Amino acid sequence: MENLGGKTLFISGGSRGIGRAIALRAARDGANVVLAAKTVTPHPKLPGTIEDAAAEVEAHGGRALPLQLDIRDDAAVTEAVRKAEDHFGGIDIVVNNASAISLTPTPDTEMKRFDLMMQVNMRGTFAVTRACLPALKKAANPHVLTLSPPPSLDPAWYGPHVAYTISKMGMSLCVLGWAEEFRSFGIAANALWPRTVIDTAALAMLGGAVQPKNCRTPQIVADAAHAILTRPAKDCSGNFFIDEEVLRAQGVEDFSGYAVDPSEPLLPDLFVASDS
Repeated sequence: MENLGGKTLFISGGSRGIGRAIALRAARDGANVVLAAKTVTPHPKLPGTIEDAAAEVEAHGGRALPLQLDIRDDAAVTEAVRKAEDHFGGIDIVVNNASAISLTPTPDTEMKRFDLMMQVNMRGTFAVTRACLPALKKAANPHVLTLSPPPSLDPAWYGPHVAYTISKMGMSLCVLGWAEEFRSFGIAANALWPRTVIDTAALAMLGGAVQPKNCRTPQIVADAAHAILTRPAKDCSGNFFIDEEVLRAQGVEDFSGYAVDPSEPLLPDLFVASDS
C-alpha cells in the first residue's frame, strides 16, 4: 500500500504534537481522521484544540471528525468509536498517542498524578484498542500503532521516575501481547518511539529541562508512522520501532531537516540508549 488514501485513522490525543503531525501526514494522502482528544477550548499552556486540528486536516486534503474524548471514560470511548464507525463506515488504523507525563521520583509523585498516568497511558491505550477491535477485524489492512518505547528492565530507566516508566512500559507490553493475540485476525500491533526528544507543547510541562533547539520536530515521527502504517499488516507486527531506523530503511540519510536547529546537538529521548 503506497498511501493512506481512504483509510480511517482513530488517533487519541490528536489535537497537538505528535498526534496532530500523524493526522496531517495521513490527511495529505486523503485519509479520514478521527481526532479524539480532550481539548475543545484553548489551554493556557498547551495550544491546539480538536477543532483547530480538524480544520488543518481538511486543509491538507483529508476528512476530519473531531471528538471530545477522555480515554479514561469507558462509556465515552465506546461512544466515540461508534460515532467514528457511523461517520466514516469503519476504522482501519488506531494510533494510541494520548499520554500523561510526570518525570518525578516516588516522594514527589502524588497519587492523583500516579493514577492519571496509569489511567491515560496504559489503561487508556487498552480501552481504545479494545473498543476499536471489532472494526479493525473488518478492515482490509488493519494496524494498531502505539507511541511507546522498546520494553526494558534496565533499572536506569526506572530509578528517576518509577511511575511514568511503568506506565509507558505498560503500553509497550500491551503491544507485545496484542501482536500475538491479533495475529490470527491479520491485525498489526506495533510501537513507535522517537530517537531524540521531540519539540512539542508538552515540553513546557517539564519546566524548561529540555530546550526546543535540542529537539527534532514531530514531523519525523509522523513520517515514520506513515511508513509503518502503509506496510502490509500481516507482515509487520510485534515491532518496537525507532523513528530514525524506520526512515533509514526507507532510504532517508539526511535528518537535518527534522531538527529544530541543525546547528545544535540533539538530546536522545528517554528509554533510548545514546549510542543507539
